[in-house]
Amino acid sequence: MMDDGMKSHEQLKLWIEEKKDFPDKKIPILFRNSIPEIPSTTYGTFAIYKYPAKFIPQVIAFVLKRYAKRGMKIFDPFAGYGTVGIVSRIYGYEYELWDLNPIIDVIHETATMKPPRINVVDLVEELKNSKREFIPKWSNLNYWFPEEFIPILSKAWGFVHSLNDEIKYILLIPLINVTRYFSYGDEKVHKLYKSKYSKRKIEELLKKDWKRIFYTMLEKEVYNLLRKIIEYNYLRPKEVKYRIRSGIDTLETKLDYEVNILITSPPYLQAQEYIRSTKLELFWLGYDENYIRNLSKKEIPYRSVDRMEIHSEKYYEFRDRIEEPHLRMLYDRYFHAILNVFASLGEKVANYMCIFVGPAKIRTIPIPIDDIIIEHLQSLGWKHEVTFIDTIVSRVMFESKINPASGERDGRIKTEHLVILKKE
Repeated sequence: MMDDGMKSHEQLKLWIEEKKDFPDKKIPILFRNSIPEIPSTTYGTFAIYKYPAKFIPQVIAFVLKRYAKRGMKIFDPFAGYGTVGIVSRIYGYEYELWDLNPIIDVIHETATMKPPRINVVDLVEELKNSKREFIPKWSNLNYWFPEEFIPILSKAWGFVHSLNDEIKYILLIPLINVTRYFSYGDEKVHKLYKSKYSKRKIEELLKKDWKRIFYTMLEKEVYNLLRKIIEYNYLRPKEVKYRIRSGIDTLETKLDYEVNILITSPPYLQAQEYIRSTKLELFWLGYDENYIRNLSKKEIPYRSVDRMEIHSEKYYEFRDRIEEPHLRMLYDRYFHAILNVFASLGEKVANYMCIFVGPAKIRTIPIPIDDIIIEHLQSLGWKHEVTFIDTIVSRVMFESKINPASGERDGRIKTEHLVILKKE
């Protein structure tokens, strides 16, 4: 049953076409209820790994069903988990994904697999008896893992790195999840963080038969992944052309050919440390310290960006309300970065740009990111069709009653906005 104010897909279609009751072009919606063929936000392989701030699949499905036509190419320059590609396959659209974080390669290859025929018990037994070893090139390895766990992790990862077929992808995500649990990192928080909970967790594990727990947990994770792969294939994904460009700096990269629809969710205004959030995983995947450090330096908060003329009155209005110099610098970097990206990439977008953002706060000031994007891109010839206002029902990212950064009552994002812009 729809919540009050939330319209069905058919109601929305009719109301948008008739332009009734929405003079500001802002329409409330609950995306998770808008796509009946995808029964939940965690269905299939849409939630096999806890990537921070990822798209729910219904948002992409809604855009494709409403705006895409046969033969169109879909593009996401801040792909993150890669949900745009995973959903595009269901509806038969060619796609291209870019992201700074190379973990997208592992997620995508796993999430789009055909169900393999394997004996999970035999596979885990083979891993357990492997003689191969792998140690990450990470100077802080012993800070994040007790020395007792290193041999069993080294053996498991050595076995996985020795594989070169689809079985490797049956093991990678499960082993990533178990490795995170067996670390001093708090797996419930979207950053690499040693908490009181995670210290107690390791202390308790060390008192138990932790080797048996490790292999039992890995086996359960593999079974869970296989179930998710089967669910995804129930949606009948199509074989389509695609390209994944990982480790790519979207802020400095140009599209070399035309795409039809850009669908993306740019980094959050004050939650942009995606490389740091997945650092533990990247080391075990085989990336070295210098490479990971260089990726981190390319995240928006830690880099200089080219300044541009921003055509938005709201941008300047809200900028003037920010008093702290370091917060004003963060604000400036963010908007100069993302608006530059959309202006540049938009030159190669033939039909629509669909941008999903949350109205984040700086201190207590809510920033209308969607309106600033709209005002600037309208000055470049884009027409604002509509903005859908989606209520956040639940979130995976860490949430509490008190914001740990400010010590004040938590006022985190309650809605997210899908801006639809059409090329005129």
